[in-house]
Amino acid sequence: MASQVATPTSLQTTATSSSTSLSSPALSPSSPVQLSPDDVELLAKLEEQNRLLETDSKSLRSMNGSRRNSGSSLVSSSSASSNLSHLEEDSWILWGRIVNEWEEVRKKKEKQLKDLVRKGIPHHFRAIVWQLLCNAQNMSIKDQYSELLKMTSPCEKLIRRDIARTYPEHEFFKEKDSLGQEVLFNVMKAYSLVDREVGYCQGSAFIVGLLLMQMPEEEAFCVFVKLMQDYRLRELFKPSMAELGLCMYQFECMIQEQLPELHMHFQAQSFHTSMYASSWFLTIFLTSFPLPIATRIFDIFMCEGLEIVFRVGLAILQMNQAELIQLDMEGMLQHFQKVIPHQLDSGPDKVIQAAYQVKYNAKKMKKLEKEYTTIKTKEMEEQVEIKRLRTENRLLKQRIDTLEKKGAPRYSEESVLQLERELVQARLKEAESQCALKEMQDKVLDMEKRNTSLPDDTNVARLQEELIGVKLREAEALTGLKELRQQVRNLEEHWQCHLARTSSRWKDSPKKSTLSELQDELMSVRLREAEAQAELRETRQRMLELETQNQIHSNQLRRAEQESRCLHDHVQTLTMQNKDLHVQLQEIKRRQAEIECKSKEEVMAVRLREADNIAAMAELQQQISELEIQKEEGKVQGQLNHTDASQYIRDLKDRIVELQQEICCLKGQRRLAHQPTFDGIHIVNHYVGDDESYQSSEEDEVKDPTLQDTQQRTVGRIRLRPNVMDTDSEEEEEEEEDGEGLRLSVPQSSSSKFTTV
Repeated sequence: MASQVATPTSLQTTATSSSTSLSSPALSPSSPVQLSPDDVELLAKLEEQNRLLETDSKSLRSMNGSRRNSGSSLVSSSSASSNLSHLEEDSWILWGRIVNEWEEVRKKKEKQLKDLVRKGIPHHFRAIVWQLLCNAQNMSIKDQYSELLKMTSPCEKLIRRDIARTYPEHEFFKEKDSLGQEVLFNVMKAYSLVDREVGYCQGSAFIVGLLLMQMPEEEAFCVFVKLMQDYRLRELFKPSMAELGLCMYQFECMIQEQLPELHMHFQAQSFHTSMYASSWFLTIFLTSFPLPIATRIFDIFMCEGLEIVFRVGLAILQMNQAELIQLDMEGMLQHFQKVIPHQLDSGPDKVIQAAYQVKYNAKKMKKLEKEYTTIKTKEMEEQVEIKRLRTENRLLKQRIDTLEKKGAPRYSEESVLQLERELVQARLKEAESQCALKEMQDKVLDMEKRNTSLPDDTNVARLQEELIGVKLREAEALTGLKELRQQVRNLEEHWQCHLARTSSRWKDSPKKSTLSELQDELMSVRLREAEAQAELRETRQRMLELETQNQIHSNQLRRAEQESRCLHDHVQTLTMQNKDLHVQLQEIKRRQAEIECKSKEEVMAVRLREADNIAAMAELQQQISELEIQKEEGKVQGQLNHTDASQYIRDLKDRIVELQQEICCLKGQRRLAHQPTFDGIHIVNHYVGDDESYQSSEEDEVKDPTLQDTQQRTVGRIRLRPNVMDTDSEEEEEEEEDGEGLRLSVPQSSSSKFTTV
């Protein structure tokens, strides 16, 4: 298929670049092209091929002067390279390398080859590249072409009639009985003989004509056969044209999805998709666009298949949506036939670029194909039903006419009513039969499901043995029954003889009467014998039935035991699974308990850490307070250095005495109320001066208001600390145990610094 053609991965050169990515030599306008030996060999082959085509009287190239001039002398003559531009030389070298290394390029460089094909295949390489893209270069059918031309096709008249309508303005095909028309007739005739189901279709002649513009007729025939087989063209050109209907359905769904306004306008104007797009798919735009643009699109079609037709068609509608919405049906037909082809005169690059902006989903196209197949199947069923009803109606009319001719006119209406009742009854019977058929099908499905749940092979073998035994016993019973019937017939014969003898007994002599008595006794003995045998057979039959029932019951018991064992094993398996699940549940509970304990421990640890942090914060706050007090003491010390300390010391002693009295009062209240107010008050005083300066300060007391204010602020900063216990002093611990809530400590130091803690 075209979609499976491999393309290169490292070809980065475009038609507008000045160098190739395939290690091509550098080119300059002043220097000649340096060709490798492979390039020289390839160009020599192309020159030889062109020379052969020129000598071929049936070849298009022999009639086309421009083709002859451009294809001659590819190696020895420098006129070809001088006529080509620099870019054309690059394109020649690039495509020459691609053709020369086609197998490697097709396998490893798919994406780059697609890009190059979309930008256009050079005219001189188009024939060989088309053959390589569709794998038509080595086809066995090419050898049969000359033999096919000698045969007669039933489509020759149709082909001759349509030849003049194919490219009527092209130089190669416009003259009657020209070489172009002759080779076109040959290719179409040969294919109509190869594929008799398709035969000839008018649109296929345009595709063959384009191929003949590029290559000889044998090669064009091979390429056309490949296109019909691998590119869905054969399904398009079949007499039913089912593939064309599918393409129209898919294309209309794409329009409905991507261009909803235009689709609604088409529906309102009853402008069906087949009215403008059928020729796009049948001729690949060859009858709708100018030939150079259609040829560029055909390049991409050879590489990618019908996808490009969907893309280009939708791109054309997008470009002309605004104009089409303003037109009616006739105006839209005129627009498609006259306006759109002239829009592309500037070149195909614009429409190709727009085509690859169109959203195309291959999976969705497959889904639409399934939907179309389902719709067509339903339509076919409806057509069959309509045909059947029409046949029944025709038969009923014939019967009515017959009855009207035979019977009186007054009974015609009654006969028609009778026929209608018969038809209703027939329909009812048919419905009942359909219901019965459906029930039987359901039963068959049910039986098949039951067969899938039957016992294993051993049980089936036992059932087969039982069936064989039953059949044997049935055969024995039938044999015994036949014997009994024979005996009964014999007894009837003897009885008839006996009756005949008894009727003549009174007429016979005494000797004959004695013989008759003996015969009567013999007859009675035979009767008793027959009765005994019948009883014996009946007993045997009963015994066989009992044995059969016994065997059936034993087999049923055996199967019941097997089922009970299977159920017992299943119960044991379920019990073991239940135990395992119970053990897993216990383990999960244990793990959950461990996790809860761990979580509780972690919570306790977190709380302990929080308590430690709080304690550390309290200590830090205490240290901060001490540092602040030390800071204030430093300020007080600075004031003491400038004032007389004697008056401050006396005031401080008086204040200490007052505090001691208050402490005593507080102790008494605590003993009475048993409510400790504070655990301790620590006052540590360090004052300045030695003993001599202290005595001199007592004699020279001076009242200073600044000193008094400093004293009051210092005493006010005494900090009360509840629940603080000094572990370094055993005497303090004993005092706290005795209930003393407050203690006063006034140590003296020889230092000159006053500190309160």
